Amino acid sequence: MRKMAEINASSMADIAFLLLIFFLVTTTMNVDTGLARMLPQMPQKDQKEEAADVNIRNILLVRINRSDKLLVGGKPMDITQLRDKVKEFLVNPNDAPDLPEKQIKDIPLLGKIPVTAGVISLQNDRATTYSMYIQVQNELVAAYNELREALARQRFGNPYDKLNEDQKKAIQNAIPQRISEAEPVDKK
Repeated sequence: MRKMAEINASSMADIAFLLLIFFLVTTTMNVDTGLARMLPQMPQKDQKEEAADVNIRNILLVRINRSDKLLVGGKPMDITQLRDKVKEFLVNPNDAPDLPEKQIKDIPLLGKIPVTAGVISLQNDRATTYSMYIQVQNELVAAYNELREALARQRFGNPYDKLNEDQKKAIQNAIPQRISEAEPVDKK
């Protein structure tokens, strides 16, 4: 009986290591971006808490209950109507007394223009589904994006995503995204 020759496996570890390195280098990983929100600055350690004085007409309260039903400005609303309601609230085209105030601001590249003092306040129940929460978030952000897009085309003749950084900053200052999220609540 003849002995069988062994296969030299000493280079198998090197090959496996090289393959691992190859896949790590060539594979891309998705990066979760999350929701873009502007957070307030951290207060100083010795600073006393003061309640912000906000005129009630400047706040649009959007509530989502545990049944995923919307209540916008105290009235039931379907998700498909939310974007238009938010745009109407922020623009306040007829200077209605129940919609947000406007302040004239001098914005570089745009000049003196009225800027809304409106804030969208979002509150949800702890039992609200994630799907509904994200749908509402998407509609709120889409309303701001559409307003910014319209102003960019009106003032600069280009879509918002084609503007340079200074122009984008001017549009963002003219239409500031103010979405306040209240702590989720438990409603029975």
